Amino acid sequence: MILVTGATGKVGRQAVNQLHEAGVEVRALVRRPEAADLPPGVEVVGGDLSDPGSLDTALDGVHAVFLVWPTLDADAAAPAVVRRLAERARHIVYLSAMGADERAGAVLGSHGYLERLIDETGVGRTFVRAGGFAGNDLGWAESIRAEGVVREHFDEWRRSVIHERDIAAVGVRALLEGHTGAVHEVTGPELLTAPQRARIIADTLGVPVRFEKMSREEMLAGMSTWMPIDDVDNVLAEMDEMTAQPEPVLSTVAEVTGAPAHTYQEWVADHLADFR
Repeated sequence: MILVTGATGKVGRQAVNQLHEAGVEVRALVRRPEAADLPPGVEVVGGDLSDPGSLDTALDGVHAVFLVWPTLDADAAAPAVVRRLAERARHIVYLSAMGADERAGAVLGSHGYLERLIDETGVGRTFVRAGGFAGNDLGWAESIRAEGVVREHFDEWRRSVIHERDIAAVGVRALLEGHTGAVHEVTGPELLTAPQRARIIADTLGVPVRFEKMSREEMLAGMSTWMPIDDVDNVLAEMDEMTAQPEPVLSTVAEVTGAPAHTYQEWVADHLADFR
C-alpha cells in the first residue's frame, strides 16, 4: 500500500493516477473525501497534515508514502507528522523544491526544514526537487478567458517549467524501484520567459493573448490576498535572487523514467479546457 498526500492537487492527483494505472494498491489522503473525484478502486481517506492525530487510519498498513506537503501552512505540525510517517512506512518520497535550504526564507526554507526532519528519522527516503511548476501558469487562466491577457512581473526570467505529470512520474519510479537516498532534481526540457509562454498558450488555443508586465506593487498586492505579508516579502526576496539567472535544464526526467520531459506546448494542450 502506498499513501499519497495532497492527492487532489496537481502532482498528487497525477501520482495517484499513475500508481493506480500501474496496478499498485494506492490510498489517497484528502481533506474532503466526498469531493476527491479519484479513479474507482483508489481508497480515499480523510485527514489533514496539520493535524497529526488525523493520520492514523490513512497510515494503517502503509509501505511507502508520496509526501506532498502544504508548504508553510502546516510546518508547525511537521515534526509530529514526519515521525508518524516514519514509524509506519519504510520509504518516503518527498516532493521538495530545487534550491531547498533550511537557511533560506519562506518556501525554500520550508522544504529544507522538511528534508531535515525526514533525514533525522533514518527512514528510507527520496527527495524529488522540482523546478517551477508549469501548473502555476493556470493562475493566468481567468485573465486569458476574460481579457486575452497575461500579466506577470518577472518578464525576462527564463524558466524551465515542468509538467506535473513528469514530476509525479519521477516520484512514482522512486516509489516502485526504491531509489533510497537519492535526490532527483527535475525540470522541464526548455527555457522560456513568461511572454514566450503566453505566445505558446495563444498559438495552442488559437486566440490572441497579449502580455502585460505587472508592476511590483501589483504583484505584492495580489500575493497579499492569500499569503501573510511577512511571507510575501520573503518569497519576493527569494524570487529576486532566483531571477538573476536562468534556471537549469536537466535530463533527470528522461534518465529516471525513460521518456523525455513534456514540453510546455504539450502541457498547454493538456490544459486547454482550463484556458477556454
